[in-house]
Amino acid sequence: MSVNPPRTPSQAAALADHIQQRIGLEAMADGAVLGTEATLAAEHHVSQTVAREAVIRLKALGMLESRQGKGLVVRHPCPVGLLATALPLLAQSVDDVQELTELRYVIEVGAIELAVQNADDEQIEQLAELSNRFEEVALAGAAIGHHDNDLENEIELAFHGLILQMSGVGIIARLQSVLVEFWQLVDIRFEENPPDETIWQHHFLVAAIRDRDIDRARSMMRAHFCHLLRTRPPHGTEE
Repeated sequence: MSVNPPRTPSQAAALADHIQQRIGLEAMADGAVLGTEATLAAEHHVSQTVAREAVIRLKALGMLESRQGKGLVVRHPCPVGLLATALPLLAQSVDDVQELTELRYVIEVGAIELAVQNADDEQIEQLAELSNRFEEVALAGAAIGHHDNDLENEIELAFHGLILQMSGVGIIARLQSVLVEFWQLVDIRFEENPPDETIWQHHFLVAAIRDRDIDRARSMMRAHFCHLLRTRPPHGTEE
C-alpha cells in the first residue's frame, strides 16, 4: 500500500493563490464555471483534501461559490464588503488599530485632491452648511461649558463623508464608512482636535475647495487628521 507524503500547511495556500491568479489572468467573468474540487485536484496534481482546503479559503474570500449542477463558479466580491468582514480579524492589537487609522489618514488626504477637482457647486454649499452647523453646535456647547460630543461627531462625520462623495469615487466613501463604523466599536481612544480648532479647519477646507486650490486643501486635511496618528492608551491603562 502506497503512503501519500505528508501535506505541508502551504499546499492549500499555494493552490488558492494559483487559482486566484488564474481568475485574474484569464479575466474570468462573475459566474464563470471553474470546475470541481476533483478536477482541480487532478489538474494541479494534489490530493482532493488539499483542493478542498484551497476552495474553502477562496470561498471565505467570496471568490468562489458552489452551484448545484455546475460545481465551482467564480464570484467577484465587493472589496469593501471583504474588508468589513475581515476587520475584526485585522485588529487584534493596538498596533493593528493604529495601522487602520493610518489607512483612514491616507484615504482622507488622497481623496481631497479629487474632491477639489470634482465637487459641484451644490456639494460645496452643502459642505459650507455643515461647517456652519458644526460651529453653531460647538460654540453653543462652549457657552454652557458642556459640548454635545455625539452631535458634534455626527456633523463631523457628515462633513468628511460629503468630501469623500465629492471625490466621485464611490468605493472611497464606502470604505471610509466601514472604517468609521469599526472604530466606533473599538476600545481605543484617539486624541481629538479641540472644537475651536476644528471650526476654523472646516471653514479653511470649504474655502480651499471653493477656490479649487488643491495644495491648500491637502495641507489642511493633513493638519486636520494628524491627531489620528497619535493614540491614547486603552481604557484603564492611563497613569
